[in-house]
Amino acid sequence: MIALLLDLANILGGFLLAVGLLARLPSVGDKLAGAARAIGPFGWVVGVVALACGGYFLIVHLTSGPRIFHFEIVGLITGVLLLWDRLNLPRRTGRDLPASGAAGAGLILAIFGIIAIIVGLQGLFTPN
Repeated sequence: MIALLLDLANILGGFLLAVGLLARLPSVGDKLAGAARAIGPFGWVVGVVALACGGYFLIVHLTSGPRIFHFEIVGLITGVLLLWDRLNLPRRTGRDLPASGAAGAGLILAIFGIIAIIVGLQGLFTPN
């Protein structure tokens, strides 16, 4: 059950990180931006879940093996990025999306978000 929470947190967290880039897609960008506005206020919950589940699996795999997996590392980074955004940037209203996703650090966050989505989807189909 915790593995499913980690995978879902990676997918939703990756979506929230990559929304600046995904909103630029021609045919579905507006719908994705609307979905991001709907779940955006709960991004901190996704971040906490990603940190808790990723930390749990990191501790379990450090102490009892077999090895550290990329699922928990991506979950930890996703959680930190989502909570970092919440705590350190000025408050955003639900109407505006981040101006990121086009260049600079926003592009790096968006690319990591897409990686987190892929890792979350892979985790859904990988047995633990």
